[in-house]
Amino acid sequence: MDRCVVLVDAGYLLGAAASLLAGEPARSRISVDHATLIQGLRERAEADTERPLLRIYWFDGAPDRVPQPEHRRLRVMPRVTVRLGALTRSDGRWAQKGVDAAMHAELTELARNRACSDIVLVTGDGDLLPGLMSAKEHGVAVHLWAVQAADGDYNQSEDLVAEADERRVLDRAWITRAVRAKELPGPCAPVSEPRPEIAAILSAPLPETATAAAAAAAAAAAAPGAAEAAPGRNGAARPGTDVTGPAAAPGRPAAAAAEAGTDAAAGAAAKGVPTPKDLADLGRGPAGPGGQADRQPAGATLRWSSDKGWIDRGPGSGMGEPPETANLPMLAQLTSAEQRWADREEDITAVSGDPFEVGQVFARRWTDRLADTGPLQQLSTEYPRIPHRIDGELLRYAARFGLLAHKDDQIDEHDRYAIRAGFWREIDLRSAAEHAQTGG
Repeated sequence: MDRCVVLVDAGYLLGAAASLLAGEPARSRISVDHATLIQGLRERAEADTERPLLRIYWFDGAPDRVPQPEHRRLRVMPRVTVRLGALTRSDGRWAQKGVDAAMHAELTELARNRACSDIVLVTGDGDLLPGLMSAKEHGVAVHLWAVQAADGDYNQSEDLVAEADERRVLDRAWITRAVRAKELPGPCAPVSEPRPEIAAILSAPLPETATAAAAAAAAAAAAPGAAEAAPGRNGAARPGTDVTGPAAAPGRPAAAAAEAGTDAAAGAAAKGVPTPKDLADLGRGPAGPGGQADRQPAGATLRWSSDKGWIDRGPGSGMGEPPETANLPMLAQLTSAEQRWADREEDITAVSGDPFEVGQVFARRWTDRLADTGPLQQLSTEYPRIPHRIDGELLRYAARFGLLAHKDDQIDEHDRYAIRAGFWREIDLRSAAEHAQTGG
């Protein structure tokens, strides 16, 4: 067959690109425009081989072989096939397992079946030498591509170079069409912030802190001469962010509230997370009358929604969910078989797997299918707590995209916060639309 195939070792291509552009092989140091990269590979392969492209095979590692967001984007592109090996952690470093074997098998199978006349290998691993020699024996021309090495270092097996029929180097000018180095903050550079919505949830106090604050509020309320209860949130649709830190609870002295707020701010600052005051100063926090952030009582604040994270929402509030939200139907109950198929199709072809986006997609489908959207206003007052049943379904949905997986031997809690922040953003948009329609 007079056509070409490209086999890409993504670990080599992107690791070498990171070394070239950022000075170290960590892929986290670069950002990649995958659509531009794939188009560049196709054009370069067709020009070098003078053959039309059959397919690009993208070989990469992933934890438990679960496709990551970049793999989901790649595998729905035309003429791209993603093959995943395992990504394991040993001695504090990540290592790919099974990628070389998969590339070797694909290389020899393509040649044996005469599926193409030319194969482009983008790799530097000498373990592929037997496969390269086997392909040549079957009459296939093998083109070996290298990534320009940083500081003149050699990043390919000399045996591969010697056996290849043709060799090309992808230089800095070619690489930078689709790959760029991420800028690291310098001593005077501003530190990059997470999404404000995620920062708001992260800056909420831990359950122990919130429980202690609620107890302090109860004691202050019982004290002689306690002040009048401060107004809570008005239940209106929030902007994209909410301040969930401690505030003056009913009857709580302002000094005590300020002290608790300082403690919460210090904890958030220690994590590099913008504090509620930072968000308000940036114009991203919800402003109430007089320009002050409209906050919930401290006892009404949670960092997550679960039975273990359940805390008292203030004196006399009880421990159960309000019936308006506790009885809300789950997405599965609102979804027909046809809709379920369409949802899965969208998940595969259009949803990248970014945690924030996953939360938005779930909430959009759920709110679109609710027959009665009245409880959404009540749900808004429960922020950041999502009804337990809905929250569990949301996290199970996110697991489809490889989120919530073990990273560095620990559950990535930030993904959980991002998923929920995306959910709340969509709820806010729907609540705002309902509010506008009713002329509220």
